[in-house]
Amino acid sequence: MSNFANWISPEVLRTLGWTLLHFLWQGAGLAALFVVAAAVCRSASGRYALAVSALVLMMASPVVTFIWLRAQANTAVRTGAEGASTWAETSTQHATALSGSRAPVAGSRTEQATGMLWLVEAWFLGVLLLSLRTAGGLILIERMRRREIKQVGAELYAKCLALQRRMGLDRVIRYCECHRLDVPAVLGWFRPVVLLPVRALTGLTEAQIEAVIAHELAHIRRLDCFVNLFQIATETLLFYHPAVWWVSQRIRAERENCCDDEAIVICGDAVNYARALTLMEEWRTAPALMMAANRGPLAERVMRLLGWNGPGGRIRVAGLAGSFVCLVAALLAGNAFLGIAHAALGADASPKQEQESSVIVVKPEPAAPKPRTTQAAKPVPAPTVQPAPKPQINPGNEPQAPSDGKKQSYMDAMAAAGVKITDVDELIALKIQGVTPEYIKEMRDLGLQPSTKELIGMRVQGITPEYVREMRKYYSNLNVEESIGMKVQGVTPEYVRAFHDLGLQPSAEELIGLKVQGVTPEYVKEMRAIGLKPGTDELIGMKVQGVTPEYVKSMQAAGFKDLDCDELIGAKVQGITPEFIEKARKHGFQNLTLDKLMALKRADIL
Repeated sequence: MSNFANWISPEVLRTLGWTLLHFLWQGAGLAALFVVAAAVCRSASGRYALAVSALVLMMASPVVTFIWLRAQANTAVRTGAEGASTWAETSTQHATALSGSRAPVAGSRTEQATGMLWLVEAWFLGVLLLSLRTAGGLILIERMRRREIKQVGAELYAKCLALQRRMGLDRVIRYCECHRLDVPAVLGWFRPVVLLPVRALTGLTEAQIEAVIAHELAHIRRLDCFVNLFQIATETLLFYHPAVWWVSQRIRAERENCCDDEAIVICGDAVNYARALTLMEEWRTAPALMMAANRGPLAERVMRLLGWNGPGGRIRVAGLAGSFVCLVAALLAGNAFLGIAHAALGADASPKQEQESSVIVVKPEPAAPKPRTTQAAKPVPAPTVQPAPKPQINPGNEPQAPSDGKKQSYMDAMAAAGVKITDVDELIALKIQGVTPEYIKEMRDLGLQPSTKELIGMRVQGITPEYVREMRKYYSNLNVEESIGMKVQGVTPEYVRAFHDLGLQPSAEELIGLKVQGVTPEYVKEMRAIGLKPGTDELIGMKVQGVTPEYVKSMQAAGFKDLDCDELIGAKVQGITPEFIEKARKHGFQNLTLDKLMALKRADIL
């Protein structure tokens, strides 16, 4: 597991995991309802509104589910706190049952928490990857806006303005030519730009050009770019559900149908417009974040424009039947998921299950069980009944039990170790990560005084007392943050020893920097072999800028043999290469120094 458990509390992680699982049946149910509603609706604008509404509900349902689950868990925790005193009086009577059941329950909870953590981490990784894809698309569009477009001619611009006035648009809209695209498209949210490719301007008739421009202006008037942005956000956050992608695809298809209808109203010739769509389908190169005239399934759009529905009736009947089955399955799955989630999030905090939990309430009087033990010895225990033989259960059944035979809870043991915990989430995290009083004592014997969160972080990263002892041989004042940082970056005692053998004694922060930048002892040896004597800061700087032994050798071969580490870093930053030096000499420059080469590079003369 990663540091994810340190950033978010275990309760929130578990609730988020259940929220993601709940959306499996919620998304299927919403998609089925959309199919039923869309089958009844005949207009493209109505189906578009239904599809957008379904996607909005899909985005809202995880938020509502998360809030509801948190409220249920908090209510259960408060109920468990109210029954704590009753449990304290009866806990000794059930000690035998607890000793036999607590270990497997704690183990199952640990497995559940671990599973939820992996689930949330996988979801977060998917969101991150899709966000990077979206960011790349935005960068591509911005680059296109800056470098690859130019204003259209005056005659075409006048026609576009006239068409804009006919459609009732009073916004400031730019009309530009673009050689990269092959079909008209719209980009921009607040400052829209209609891109008219040269190929479309030369390959379509004037009436067809007017129709496709009207299509793009319809996108602007309907604010489709903002809906498209919402779709991308929803697809990124709920990427794991196929229903989200399907509903989003239906939105795009119906959006194109709506704009086609507006274009037909303007141009008045459906057949001519359908020919234009068919021709532009062969030119399709528009980025996904842009509104292009040939988006959507072409065959369906052309048949719709020509008034031929084909097998649409049979498809609607099949879709209604399938959606009904999907809706019933989603409701059944939702009922099952709600029961499981309630048991996992709420019921375990009730007074009854408090007895089986690894998170228990400390008894106010630790000495109370002693007289009750003598009273419990009177009945003769039956060998087949677990709760009866209480006098034999105290010694050694719990890892936290002290040597005098008295039962001790996890919280008692942690308090005895000097750790006072008032936060339930921190207590659960400590237990899940396996932080024991013995572990705390060993760390304190080594001079470390970690806080609760630091203890969790140390345990997650696998910091052992042996690791701290080995590192203390080189860093006597090593603190908790430095030890965690070293372990995270994979700094081993062998790595430190290799630098000390080379005569380098970097500080803890410098050592972490060396490891982050990938500086190895072999790299130091290679640099020394070619005459350099870099220090710790210079090694980091050279590695950051990509100064390799090969680069140093090539600079020396080019006549710069006395460059120190700082000069080599500066040369690399400025892009001074042996090829650049040779190019400057071919132009007749003599007595070139590094400063002169940098000046030539900055001036961009060559």
